[in-house]
Amino acid sequence: MDLSTTYMGLKLKNPVVASASPLSQNVDTVKALEDAGASAVVVYSLFEEQINHESGELDHYLSAHSDSNAEAASYFPEPERFHLTPYQYLDHIAALKKKVGIPVIGSLNGVSAGGWVKYAKNMQDAGADAIELNVYYIPTNPKTSSLEIEEMYVNVLKEVKSNVKIPVAIKLSPFFTSMSNMAHKLDEAGADGLVLFNRFYQPDFDLSKLEVVPNLILSTNWEMRLPLRWIAILYGQVKSSLAATSGITSHEDVLKVLMAGADVAMIASELLRNGLGKVGDILKGMENWMKENEYSSVSMMKGSMSQKSVAEPAAFERANYMKMLQSFKTHI
Repeated sequence: MDLSTTYMGLKLKNPVVASASPLSQNVDTVKALEDAGASAVVVYSLFEEQINHESGELDHYLSAHSDSNAEAASYFPEPERFHLTPYQYLDHIAALKKKVGIPVIGSLNGVSAGGWVKYAKNMQDAGADAIELNVYYIPTNPKTSSLEIEEMYVNVLKEVKSNVKIPVAIKLSPFFTSMSNMAHKLDEAGADGLVLFNRFYQPDFDLSKLEVVPNLILSTNWEMRLPLRWIAILYGQVKSSLAATSGITSHEDVLKVLMAGADVAMIASELLRNGLGKVGDILKGMENWMKENEYSSVSMMKGSMSQKSVAEPAAFERANYMKMLQSFKTHI
């Protein structure tokens, strides 16, 4: 079976990519991911706050709005608490490039169009094959309009693109009023890839201490439905490569997102839960399914179940909602 695919112009041996996670913090672990069959790795994110802390200042965006205050800064760890400082992060990319043969994708996580985006060029110079731009923004100021938020995403993307020659993907949340329009804006702004979707990790309350605390919950299979739907809708409407992430746990999930139109399936939670050997299990499962169903290559199936390809395109719109409710009613 020919499992090869192309993502943002990068030739990959298969569509299974290790997404940004603690797994990429260790060079030997990334080498083990490569040996297990992963076709590329997205390195754990370098945060805007890390870069600004390194220069002795917090970004203006964190204090420029009425919903920010002095206490908010206490939520950010001190520089020494981050796994890697900005310069150590660049050294880490360089070390990975010496150790592995698969593409290494750097990850920048931030929100404002400030000087921190110049680190994209530093990543390129360190050897990164591409950049994944993770704009993680929770709009809490009621005076900030949806248009301002959209322009912020586009401006950050444009600034990163102006600093590098390697491909740039942008990782999006699903919470835009018009996802299709936002995808088109980013596509027109030069995004080489769209990664769908980012997960906003929700805080929890500690009732014993009466504190707001972080609470990490790994993604589960049902979360894949959202990227599956939007990739199927966007396939053929944008030039950008499409990557599916969140909730991909099996070879069936990878096959589904490929049929929706994704170029790659990005996995982290399943590897953290069940080990790096899961990559090999997924690839073997894909090969067996393709052989049984007479698919000789990934390219044969890509986009075959997208909205533009299926017999009932309305299945991705309101019709699916009505049909689902009706089918459930028949079981009562």
